[in-house]
Amino acid sequence: MENAIRSERSRKAIIQAALAVIAREGPGRLTMDAISRESGISKGGVTHQFKTKEAVLKALLEHQIEYFEKHFRDYLTTLDSTQPEAYLSAQIATMHEAVSKQNSVTFAILGALAEAPGLLSIARENEARTIEQIKADAADPDLAMLRWTAAMGLTLTSLFGLCPFSGEERERLFDRLLDNRQWTALSKVKK
Repeated sequence: MENAIRSERSRKAIIQAALAVIAREGPGRLTMDAISRESGISKGGVTHQFKTKEAVLKALLEHQIEYFEKHFRDYLTTLDSTQPEAYLSAQIATMHEAVSKQNSVTFAILGALAEAPGLLSIARENEARTIEQIKADAADPDLAMLRWTAAMGLTLTSLFGLCPFSGEERERLFDRLLDNRQWTALSKVKK
């Protein structure tokens, strides 16, 4: 049991070290040697946990997905069970969280894009499941997709430093996207 705990601790240290290297030096400088130096774990210890740099990048993406899935589940439990489109609201709130915790997400995404773009299929598959659930939960699937897409646009432009809005404006826009009352009224007008 002690070995399993130590192994998990090493994996977490390696992931945090990889994020630190990417943040400080850029994704192109992420090497097993750099991870070893940053984490204080021997290169053999690093390669024991992760055979390749691509395996480290995959773990970075999975780490981020797990973090935001937990945030999503936690947020969902705070909502009233009668709230319409709770799944969509929890997704928008999770994207908002990604903007506030943007450094680690940005660096994981940049690292994956730069070094192993095929790894993004993990995120694409996750998003496809999310969209199907949002559509199934929505009274107006098209309007729900517009809200989700607007939140994703705010998130991605913020993560990549392209957002033209001030932090205050972005917060206000996320608040409006989360306000189901105005969207419910718009959905009723459409019909």
